[in-house]
Amino acid sequence: MNHKIYLFLFSLIFFLLVVVIRSYLLWKKTGISPMTFDGSDDAHDFQGKLFKIILFLEFLMIGIYCFGGDWYVYLLPIWYLENESLQLFGWILLHLSLIWIFIAQLQMKDSWRIGIDEKNKTELVTDGLFQFSRNPIFLGIIIVDIGILLLIPNALSLCIVALSVASIHTQVRLEESFLKKSFGKEYWEYCERVGRWI
Repeated sequence: MNHKIYLFLFSLIFFLLVVVIRSYLLWKKTGISPMTFDGSDDAHDFQGKLFKIILFLEFLMIGIYCFGGDWYVYLLPIWYLENESLQLFGWILLHLSLIWIFIAQLQMKDSWRIGIDEKNKTELVTDGLFQFSRNPIFLGIIIVDIGILLLIPNALSLCIVALSVASIHTQVRLEESFLKKSFGKEYWEYCERVGRWI
């Protein structure tokens, strides 16, 4: 299969597995939507809008790379990063991150959310991958972005990595503040045992 077609299909499957299908299964089981952004003007919902913009830019870039032909030149390719070794490493990162995120979501069970859920009580998950990272899903997303940068090195993919990392760091701190209020000493002790990323 052409590597561009594979990348496009892989991206769709990735999104379907970790967002659409996972959200549907959680809603079907609990009646709770994992989407917690409600469109207000606070910092949390601004983050939700930013996540959507980043996701749109990633799919736009992948679409242009796979099907845009000569349009790709307008994304300003970084030619000195275009080599087979980096592309292979990018593919490895993409596949490992899919497995990593999928496992972390399963381990969160019914506590998995996209954003901060202030309406429904969830459990603090500290086992599985959460023994090694307090934010394994966000870590996986950063790895995805780096993998895409290595596969499609251009000015837009570089900007997406920078924007995504900054946005994730902000979201993590918002969630940490919420978790400290919700779980108190239990969460503080967890923070002392496990690092924010690794």
